[in-house]
Amino acid sequence: MTASGGAPPASRSSADAAYAACRRMLRRHDPTYYLAVLRLPAEVRPAVYALYGFVRGADEIVDGAGRGADPAGRLVALDAWEDELVRGLAAGASGHRVIAAIVDAGQRLELPLEELRTYMESMRVDCGLVRIETRSELERYMDGSAAAVGRIMAVILGAQREGEAFARLGVAFQLTNFVRDVRVDYGLDRIYLPAEEFVRFGVVPADLGFVSASPELRALLAAEVRRARGYFAESEPAYAAALPAARAGMRFARAAYLAVLDRIEAVDYDVLRRTIRPGPHGLAKAAFAALKRDA
Repeated sequence: MTASGGAPPASRSSADAAYAACRRMLRRHDPTYYLAVLRLPAEVRPAVYALYGFVRGADEIVDGAGRGADPAGRLVALDAWEDELVRGLAAGASGHRVIAAIVDAGQRLELPLEELRTYMESMRVDCGLVRIETRSELERYMDGSAAAVGRIMAVILGAQREGEAFARLGVAFQLTNFVRDVRVDYGLDRIYLPAEEFVRFGVVPADLGFVSASPELRALLAAEVRRARGYFAESEPAYAAALPAARAGMRFARAAYLAVLDRIEAVDYDVLRRTIRPGPHGLAKAAFAALKRDA
């Protein structure tokens, strides 16, 4: 699934409209990330919007308000979404605005859009009951759900040689989400943290349904927070390799997620009792940290 070859979009105005549609999706669904993207150089923002639009489209099939009740139906819809991309790449254009945007971005920046196949495989996992058994299984899942997107972002931000550092950054974001959202995911019949870790810490899945986290669950989550921080540390080469004008935006996103980890620690890892968000103060702190680091 490459972005080479094919005809350009029908007009620059149609491509601009496609990017604008993806930008509106990002602003509506993920305002924190939208603020981070606004700190990126103007010339790369459209590609980020397009990439978000594609992955958000898959996410809506799996988890959106209008998703089908039947897992098999969601799998069919995901196949159709991927087929739409394949057709768009082959033709060099698409009548679907999101696909038109990612095809145009792929052509302009020579993006490794074959990574989206790996991404889609992880999305298919989410269509049914999710039980991750081992750490290696979780890492395979995150390689699709997060690392694949990170490798594409590396090219967008001019850091082709640091694709794996960007991949680790994506995994750090993903694992932070898993720790923060264990209660929500459990309600969706999904447990992403490995079963082998549950055994190690003396936790059973039913513990995720309580109103407060047990000491054993807190210990498990503390270990995952440390692991997430380790992934953030491993991603450090990504910042130096990115376009200079992109670094503040990247550091804002990183700092915002680190603020989530700080908040989890501040409530003693009881993510069942409290909804974990960095809040306005945490975001302001993240913005200041990004500006200070790259001043």
